[in-house]
Amino acid sequence: MLSKLPRGAPLAIVLLMSMVFCGIPQTAQAEEGFFKQRLREKLLQKLTAQPAPAANASVTDDIKEPGDYYYSVEHGGLQRMYFVHVPKAYHPQRPAPLLFAFHGGGGDMKYMAEDKYYGLVTKSEQEGFVIVFPNGYSNFPSGKIATWNAGTCCGNARDKNIDDVGFVRGMVAHITGKMNIAADKIYATGMSNGGMMSERLACEMSNVFKAIASVAGPDGTLSCTPSQPISILQIHAFDDDHVLFNGGAGQNAFQDISMVTNFTSIPETVSRWVKRNHCATAPVRVLKVEGAYCDLYSDCGSRAKVKLCVTETGGHSWPGGAKPGGIKRKGPTSKAINADDEMWAFFKSLD
Repeated sequence: MLSKLPRGAPLAIVLLMSMVFCGIPQTAQAEEGFFKQRLREKLLQKLTAQPAPAANASVTDDIKEPGDYYYSVEHGGLQRMYFVHVPKAYHPQRPAPLLFAFHGGGGDMKYMAEDKYYGLVTKSEQEGFVIVFPNGYSNFPSGKIATWNAGTCCGNARDKNIDDVGFVRGMVAHITGKMNIAADKIYATGMSNGGMMSERLACEMSNVFKAIASVAGPDGTLSCTPSQPISILQIHAFDDDHVLFNGGAGQNAFQDISMVTNFTSIPETVSRWVKRNHCATAPVRVLKVEGAYCDLYSDCGSRAKVKLCVTETGGHSWPGGAKPGGIKRKGPTSKAINADDEMWAFFKSLD
């Protein structure tokens, strides 16, 4: 996903962004080559030259009040960013659930926090959980157009083997050390590449995260040996034209293969988690509405659960949300289910 173009951006820039990020005909790719790369580099530098958001809080201070707290920390020789939204219901004497929300490839932390697209801040206020919006690895000072190293995907974060798992460990240590967090209610979610990052955390930090919910993001891990069972919610549109339900990258995915991968199918992703969690092989259909269904595997080790929710339409998007502009998307977002509602109901069912 891409952040919106600056207001008043010249039409030529809009057209170039469409060409660079939405893909061009296969026959034209070989002719473009070096010219395309240089155009993209110059254009992205122009659009992302803004400085990164300034930190408004010290990592050494406790978080005692509701509000938004921006942090900039050094990890692995890189300056990394994240911000924490603390809902009005938070009280230092009551342990609060904690949710990490990972943006999609090409997005950034502020984009994931846009309520008009994802609704996560509103859900935080409704349910009283603290939410963390981390920023992926970016080549740009602004932190925009960032990716996560989820294993086989995506972009520079993968190619440079960025230590995103270590970055998450640091954030968990910081936040749980500075506010009252329920240690048994730490969760992760994400969109696309961010969902894949959540899958990797389920593999490598199952002793920390109780459950993850991946939206439009299959398993892309290079290896996965969770130390204990962990609950998984997989949400995907059957007509996703970027990350195909039955595996592979769709025609509307980034044409630059360095950005994408041959994505694992959703049935295979679910099958892997059923095996890892030692679940019974037969799921139960727990939801059937017009345009969507959900299947649940509940007979798993350590009372873990694996759940798959599929929308018939919606393409590569967040069900119940809204699609951002700037990149070609197939059809409107599915309203058959709401990803926020399904996710939080799933997490609460684990209590």
